[in-house]
Amino acid sequence: METHLRHEPEKTSRSRIKRLRGLSRPQYRLLVGDIRVFYDVADGVVEVLAVVPKSETKSWLAQFGKL
Repeated sequence: METHLRHEPEKTSRSRIKRLRGLSRPQYRLLVGDIRVFYDVADGVVEVLAVVPKSETKSWLAQFGKL
C-alpha cells in the first residue's frame, strides 16, 4: 500500500488504482487484497480517507462519498 501511494498515487491501472467517476471525494481507490483504500491527492499530497474491507465498500461510499 505504501509503495503505491508514495511513488505514483495518481497512476491508474486496470487492477490496482482506479480514479473514481461521479465523485469529487474520494478521488481514487487502491486495491490491496480484500481491502480497499480510498484517498485524495492534492498538490502531490495523499490524504487517506478510509481503509475498508471489500464487503463494506458500497455502504462506505454511500455514506461518505461526495458528488
